[in-house]
Amino acid sequence: MSEKEFFKGKTVVITGASSGIGRALAYEFAANGANVVIGARHDTKLAEIAGDLTNRGAAVAWCAADVTREEDCRRLVETAVARFGGIDILVCNAGISMRALFDNVQLDVLRRLMDVNFWGTVYCTKYALPYLQAARGTVVGVSSVAGLHGLPGRTGYSASKYAMTGFLDTVRIENRRKGVHVMVACPGFTATNVRFSALTADGTEQGATPRKEEKMMTAEEVAHRIAKGIMRRKRLLLMEFEGRATHFIKKFSPRFLDMMFYKVMAREPDSPFK
Repeated sequence: MSEKEFFKGKTVVITGASSGIGRALAYEFAANGANVVIGARHDTKLAEIAGDLTNRGAAVAWCAADVTREEDCRRLVETAVARFGGIDILVCNAGISMRALFDNVQLDVLRRLMDVNFWGTVYCTKYALPYLQAARGTVVGVSSVAGLHGLPGRTGYSASKYAMTGFLDTVRIENRRKGVHVMVACPGFTATNVRFSALTADGTEQGATPRKEEKMMTAEEVAHRIAKGIMRRKRLLLMEFEGRATHFIKKFSPRFLDMMFYKVMAREPDSPFK
């Protein structure tokens, strides 16, 4: 079955859809005939994306939603149901990152990471789940290699992605007889603005990335692989060598993996380890 055949007429809800991977997902699903419902904090950007997709012939709805607010997540789900009658796929993509040693980071930064990355996933899944059960649909959590192994300098980010993975793994088990597919997608470093907006020790945005954009996956490539993973009903989607190697090495030599992660992060420009 082709992607167009699989996604045609399905209703997909995407959080964090105003930029980066979320925006690319909106275009990926719309191009394959899905009904697309996009949510993010930036209503102007959402309106622009929805207008462009509509001009391309897509069926689109949007809702300004801050995923740290339970009521906003409920309204996003209600928008999808009111417009399209249900939900087939929920992609919990909204997320923020950080870059600071735990020694130095303010605890409010870690709370903020948990509110967006973990609680945003919990809230949206809670309200979408009855419709996903009815459709035997899919929940996707956009996680990270940091959700597979602790990433130094990113304590709050790793913690929130581990929490997301544990939550979604349990939702999968609880719904094993209800036909709900749950996938945790782990892109590697991706050329999006999430790194520019990563929080520093005091909660301000770092404003620049220490990594080279040209060596990263594009948001469009990540979106395409997520769509393929949904079709194949994958549980864990590892998209590049770094993620697959992390998953493999951790089973046999976690201490070696600790050392390698430390070395890689210590070599970053302006590394907090220096």
